[in-house]
Amino acid sequence: MAGLYFHIPFCKRICAYCDFYKSVGLGRMEELAAAMHRELEAQREYLGGEAVRTRYFGGGTPSLCPPGTIAGLLDHAGELFDCSAAEETTLEANPDDLTPEYLAALRRAGIDRLSIGVQSFDDACLKLMNRRHDAAQALQAVRSAQAEGYGNITVDLIFGVPGFGGDSLRRTLDTALGLNVQHISAYHLTIEPDTAFGRRAARGEFAPVDEAVSEAEYALVHETLTGAGFEHYEVSNFALPGFRARHNASYWHGAKYLGIGPAAHSFDGRERHWNVSSVEDYLAGAAAETETLTDRDRFNEYVMTRLRTAEGIGLAETEALFGPERTARMQRGAAPWIRAGALVVSGGRMAVPAARMLVSDAVIEALFET
Repeated sequence: MAGLYFHIPFCKRICAYCDFYKSVGLGRMEELAAAMHRELEAQREYLGGEAVRTRYFGGGTPSLCPPGTIAGLLDHAGELFDCSAAEETTLEANPDDLTPEYLAALRRAGIDRLSIGVQSFDDACLKLMNRRHDAAQALQAVRSAQAEGYGNITVDLIFGVPGFGGDSLRRTLDTALGLNVQHISAYHLTIEPDTAFGRRAARGEFAPVDEAVSEAEYALVHETLTGAGFEHYEVSNFALPGFRARHNASYWHGAKYLGIGPAAHSFDGRERHWNVSSVEDYLAGAAAETETLTDRDRFNEYVMTRLRTAEGIGLAETEALFGPERTARMQRGAAPWIRAGALVVSGGRMAVPAARMLVSDAVIEALFET
């Protein structure tokens, strides 16, 4: 089973932390949609006949996209690929875009899951991040979606924001839980150079929280959400039983997926493709770049993605995919981490305990084949 991803790069406002490719040139939406339809046609053989299990509109701000444009892309994809068994069709949205009328139109277009970029329910934190909504709008957006019949909603949150841990983070988590959503994603703030936060940091005006604060906030997120019945199934993702994000899981488990739009990535099982990160160049027909993964690349990617999940690495699966020698070498590298409790082996699987996933990068790097 495969996935389809549509990248809508447009934003009305650039958030202070965002390092994804985006553009404020909203006037080119129709032109971009036409180019995305052409790319769909050109890539109709890419998935090799595999049925499409999930469809996802990311960005950018896909909720700036007219419902008719979304419906057109989904309908066209349905003509080119077998989408008859699609289990999940997600759209990322900003709270202030989600009017009752827009929500109803999205449902008619085929969207059955919303990923709402709340980030915080603290107005001062939202202002610092240069978000274009406030806490009241975020609350109303979720409630409006529920009133419209959406039964699979994820709320995105950010923690590790200087000055907004402790009681602020606790209130945000409690507010999110009080909304009775099915999924919560909680991402640690990363300060990237080419962002407003990164530029402020370079001037000495902004600094990330220290490691102790990061770990304390991660523990608060983990304990609060798992205590409310959510499964902590990936580093940054928590779901009620039956509501894990299926599209994102396709990335973590090596499934094929086709990305459409500027900066979109695709993977066919052996090669990775990515489109140019420029609306103008994409519209001009710039070719995608391609990377063929070596066996070592595939192994390292397997280790990296699997150890970000609660299921971790299946040792028998690893041996079947990469051979006994690589598997044995990986297990030797894992031994000190197992003794330290940073890795746990049970039932033929090796995993990082969910409560310690924030520091999983060091474990993952130690198991890489160099």
